[in-house]
Amino acid sequence: MHKVAIVLLVLAVIGAAVFWFVTRPSVVSASALGPHTANLDNGRTMFYAGGCASCHATPDQDDKTKLGGGMALKTVFGTFYPPNISSDAKDGIGSWSEADFVTAMWKGVSPEGEHYYPAFPYTSFQRMTLADVRDLFAHLKSLPAVSGQTPDHDLPFYLKIRRLVGGWKFLFLRERPYEPDPNESAEWNHGAYLVNGPGHCAECHSPRNIFGAIIESKRFAGGPDPEGGENPVPDITQAGIGNYSQADIERVLETGDTPDGDSVSGAMAKEVGSTSKLSAADRKAMATYIKSLPPVQGPK
Repeated sequence: MHKVAIVLLVLAVIGAAVFWFVTRPSVVSASALGPHTANLDNGRTMFYAGGCASCHATPDQDDKTKLGGGMALKTVFGTFYPPNISSDAKDGIGSWSEADFVTAMWKGVSPEGEHYYPAFPYTSFQRMTLADVRDLFAHLKSLPAVSGQTPDHDLPFYLKIRRLVGGWKFLFLRERPYEPDPNESAEWNHGAYLVNGPGHCAECHSPRNIFGAIIESKRFAGGPDPEGGENPVPDITQAGIGNYSQADIERVLETGDTPDGDSVSGAMAKEVGSTSKLSAADRKAMATYIKSLPPVQGPK
């Protein structure tokens, strides 16, 4: 029994060491960034492509450049409160370095070295180019400073252990930039980048497994509202919107009007508030890619 106890203790120590290793936060060092001249116009495009204001704008006010955070994001796992990402040095990201911001966007890790929950869609933002992430950071730093911190996330006690998120990342986060498809046009590739990277469309328009990770075989096939609403998020593959023309999709992204005379609502209406500010060429590229998605039957 004594030998068994020793073996179990050794296995426990090894298991703890392995867990600690695979769940360690990963960061991007400042030395890996290199020189860069920020393009604020491109940063503004990334801001609207990403719909940053949809989650991070201060609630109950109309100025979408005031990014004080705090809007309740209700999910099946609990309620998340997107943080203040304004240029405020104390409560926002005004004191962050570029490396801090790139680490957050690509790795899902805070400047304090803590894992962010994947309610922050770094699983999509990791596909963004380094230049686009840096330009977005420069744009955010140019927006008004907003003081005030957001509430703590309202989660079950076991989900408050941030180190566990490292285990989730080990299983489901694939650190991969967007790779253009040489068999497709430049417009298609631009649309694919915007949709899968900054636009993070799959984050809402895909079903998820019991751990909250996107089911890749059902990507874009719709599913339950991640915020717990009664209306499902639609399938945007050709199985769901095959009757939409490319022009129809462009119009949805610009005005929110659907071909049947209705209009989008809820979270998508907020997104249209951002995509409507993209260039017509950007919306056309996104529509070109979405129209090309092969039919995938999502959950009933």
